[in-house]
Amino acid sequence: MNYSTIKKVVAGSLFSMAALAASAQDSTSTTTSTTSATVFGGRSQYRTWSIGINGGVLSPVIPFGTNDYNDWDANFGYGLFIKKQLAPSFALKLDGHAGKVSGAFDANDGRSGTATGLRQDFETDINYAVSLKGVVNVGTVSFLSRQKNVDFFVQAGAGLTGYTPDDDGDRTELFIPVGVGMNFRLGEVVAFNLGYDANFLDADNLDRTWANGASNKDKWSYGYAGLEFTLGSKSKPSLQWSNPVALMYDELKDPTLRQEVEALKTRVSTLENTVNQLAADADGDGVSDRFDKCPGTPAGTVVDGSGCPIVFPAADSSAAGQYGTIQFEFDSSVLKTSSYPTLDKVSSDLRANSTTVLDLQGHASAEGTEEYNMSLSRDRANSVKTYLVNSGVDANRVTVEAFGESKPIASNTTEEGRMQNRRVEIK
Repeated sequence: MNYSTIKKVVAGSLFSMAALAASAQDSTSTTTSTTSATVFGGRSQYRTWSIGINGGVLSPVIPFGTNDYNDWDANFGYGLFIKKQLAPSFALKLDGHAGKVSGAFDANDGRSGTATGLRQDFETDINYAVSLKGVVNVGTVSFLSRQKNVDFFVQAGAGLTGYTPDDDGDRTELFIPVGVGMNFRLGEVVAFNLGYDANFLDADNLDRTWANGASNKDKWSYGYAGLEFTLGSKSKPSLQWSNPVALMYDELKDPTLRQEVEALKTRVSTLENTVNQLAADADGDGVSDRFDKCPGTPAGTVVDGSGCPIVFPAADSSAAGQYGTIQFEFDSSVLKTSSYPTLDKVSSDLRANSTTVLDLQGHASAEGTEEYNMSLSRDRANSVKTYLVNSGVDANRVTVEAFGESKPIASNTTEEGRMQNRRVEIK
């Protein structure tokens, strides 16, 4: 087949494909997707499978590198593929093509056929060339459109080819295809493809000539045009042509979604106000104003769960009646800051009257063992003594006693009672 015949065949094929595409465009242009895709709705909301056919020119050369035969022919090739779109910018494609490549040696270019080992001419049937490729969409001229219409892509992969050089027996070799191309969206179902693949053979016998051995393995190219048909329900958009940016914009400007967002803002604001009300505590007694039955209690006052002061029974000495008791948290001998004013008053009175002595009696609630509570009550009394001594009181004027849980002043069956029992009495 000479070059002019090839041009006629290719032109006729392209014309037929264009006519089919136009027909498909007419039949699908009135069909619109009825399912609205969402940004994070997954691939199930799209059509992701497609098949394609193509036809074009096969030649035993590529634009770069060294070619054994300088006078090559352009022959008709044909192919088909099936593609799975994994993302708007990436797909896997099982691709195949077939045809023949041929060429001749022209001694006028200064090379000697005898010296290089080249045959006068050759013709090789490519029975099949099947490969798995990764296809990456690297750009579009319609990125401002809600749906892309033109894509530029690059592809590469690996595969297996079977060929017969000059009826010299079938051969099977590995090859690497690398290519570029463009896709034109013609409708909801049909797209028009233009592409070029450079195929690198893992051998030097495609032309039945081992002219350069392993140093220069054979190559062939396939330039093609074809049609791609997206499979699946037309109610779903095609993932290949979706525009994630436009989809996100459409989703964010959706009136229903905006109303939901505004309603959510209102609910959050209401919740924040409620939390602020629950956290308000004007008198600082640890009970929210919302539940405080005795607002305005003085600072340092021991209160119950309703915010009202706890009335402790008077101890058996004038000092206890005057100063009250020093309260502690559960399982703790650390002085609370609310006790500092009371202890400062005790210290001031002791330093003003050098004849006064104190007995600090430590107590605990009934949680834990008796031995542990005895030690805890002693630690509590010592904490009070340490504070008084550090404030200037002579340590010899302060004695410490520990009673553990043996002298409760309230029931240990309630938390309110246990709070009263965690104390140091000043006598």
